[in-house]
Amino acid sequence: MTAFDQVFAALDDLHAQDPRQVEIDGKHLPQELWHASRMSAWLHQLVEAPDELIRLAVRAQHLQRWQVPRSEYPEGRVGYLTWRRDQGQRAGETTAQLMLQAGYSPEQAEQVAKMIRKQGLGRDAGAQAVEDCACLVFLENYFSNFSRQIEHDQLMRIVRKTWQKMSPAAHSLALALPMAAESRALVEKALAT
Repeated sequence: MTAFDQVFAALDDLHAQDPRQVEIDGKHLPQELWHASRMSAWLHQLVEAPDELIRLAVRAQHLQRWQVPRSEYPEGRVGYLTWRRDQGQRAGETTAQLMLQAGYSPEQAEQVAKMIRKQGLGRDAGAQAVEDCACLVFLENYFSNFSRQIEHDQLMRIVRKTWQKMSPAAHSLALALPMAAESRALVEKALAT
């Protein structure tokens, strides 16, 4: 087993421990394992031949998120950003440890941890790939429900900020997503203003 295969399997073993379940095509799967598989699927549409470090970073982006729920942080934007930063830090550290144990260099492990933390967004191809995949998974799977829970003007700001963080390739994929008419109208309205 290669170092990559070892780390990838270890990540999926951790993802599989998520007690939250989703039903996909009649099968119940750990939510985080399903999310990681969607991240990887989008990566292969975004990047023609992603290297193994980017593949690991994308696979690990939501690592063990269920352990520190969003509800443990204050409401509002500051609470959300703090929670998201802490989650990225935790996922990066855990992934780096798995990589070191598998024989990756400290530099490679830190490079992946930085991608997971999205350091260098817009400048680093790996960090951009993690962000693009996360945005696409959100738009594909969570946006419809999310849009019903958020005040309209705030939702418009969130969609615009999300769009600004995405690459042109991710924009093209996002615009081709099959969406409910209501969701598509909200995205189009946000982008037009």
